[in-house]
Amino acid sequence: MGLTSSSTGLKLLNNNSVSDSNYDFKIALGGNPNVGKSTIFNSLTGMHQHTGNWAGKTVETSSGLCSHLGKNFLFVDLPGTYSIISNSEEEEIARDFICFENPDVTVIVVDATCLERQLNLVYQTMELTDNLIVCVNLLDEAKKKGININLDLLSKKLGVPVIGVIARKKKTLKYLLDAIYKVCIKEITPSPNLVKYPTVIEDSIKDISEVLHSLYNLPNKLYRWISLKILDENKNILSSIQDHLNINIEISDIKRVKDICVQNFSGIFRDTIVSLIVKNAEDISYEVCSFSKNLSSFKDRKIDKILTSKKFGIPIMLLFLALIFWITIIGANYPSQILFKFFSIIQEKLILKASTFGIPSWLSDMLILGVYQTLTWIISVMLPPMAIFFPLFTILEDLGYLPRIAFNLDNYFKKAATSGKQMITMCMGMTKW
Repeated sequence: MGLTSSSTGLKLLNNNSVSDSNYDFKIALGGNPNVGKSTIFNSLTGMHQHTGNWAGKTVETSSGLCSHLGKNFLFVDLPGTYSIISNSEEEEIARDFICFENPDVTVIVVDATCLERQLNLVYQTMELTDNLIVCVNLLDEAKKKGININLDLLSKKLGVPVIGVIARKKKTLKYLLDAIYKVCIKEITPSPNLVKYPTVIEDSIKDISEVLHSLYNLPNKLYRWISLKILDENKNILSSIQDHLNINIEISDIKRVKDICVQNFSGIFRDTIVSLIVKNAEDISYEVCSFSKNLSSFKDRKIDKILTSKKFGIPIMLLFLALIFWITIIGANYPSQILFKFFSIIQEKLILKASTFGIPSWLSDMLILGVYQTLTWIISVMLPPMAIFFPLFTILEDLGYLPRIAFNLDNYFKKAATSGKQMITMCMGMTKW
């Protein structure tokens, strides 16, 4: 059964009361990994959830229903992603759902303790949809660190509703549902303040948009975004656009405008777009965030400048990883020897017992020297390094160093057509050597 809370105004539907096809509005729930997005999703949808895989993908999807003010909302929990420029399967899924599945509202959950980094995804999403709500989560953690966010000013700067919540406290989610409801019924009409690019890019976007508008009937928002992607020449995104919208981007007029832009623009197109998004996110975060004295966040910023710097980032990372592997390899020798001796003693006793009870040698050899010995050798060799490595790796994760390692390696991993996040699985794989 679902949960009804009169104190919070939330009503979670009974499992059998409504199906996923019986809803009034579809809500996309996105955000970076580890921002509390799943906690919000679980609090809103309760037990009425459906889990599966995206069509043709191995990435898991979750959807659930919630009732508020007489309307049924279908929440779709998008994969956690740092960007929707499509460097990974998760980013591709999030982008395609927001762009082509036409959710009534897209909610981007951000972490109040590191707002600047989170706003990058917000700005990218604003290029895709107007019906956007920014949900600032972990306000309690931000308060502990002395971070105060002016939500009203942030909403004014972004041009979209901004709601502050603490995911663990369900009563704060009522404000989020109220905002979603008002956007769905057009009581609130968001008007995102998009990033302004150099004049030559803006003119090219306008010209390509006019060509697309004359040929295709699309939502107004998509003309600008598609024009940006045509100029960017991201083959992955352009392929999705052609598949979902049946648009021919090889039209001569579009090529002509794109060629003019390339000739007149001296910089690297994608670098310019990304740098302007980052600059806007940085400027706004400085305007809306205030800090108390003696904050640990200032220390975090100083540490970040060292751990992610071009000069010290990679050497420090290599030192940390080398230290972990050294502790794992050297430290595992001692428990491995102890386990090996312990299992050997038991093996000798098993052989004596088998002889005492007159068990045939072919059977005892198969069970003791075969199954038992093989199993105990694997345990003796594999268990100690895993028992040492994973706790150490967990400590790095709790300290927040793993995302910094992923940041340092992202540029190198992109050359292999992947992202810096793959370093985690690569390091884990090394323990099996």
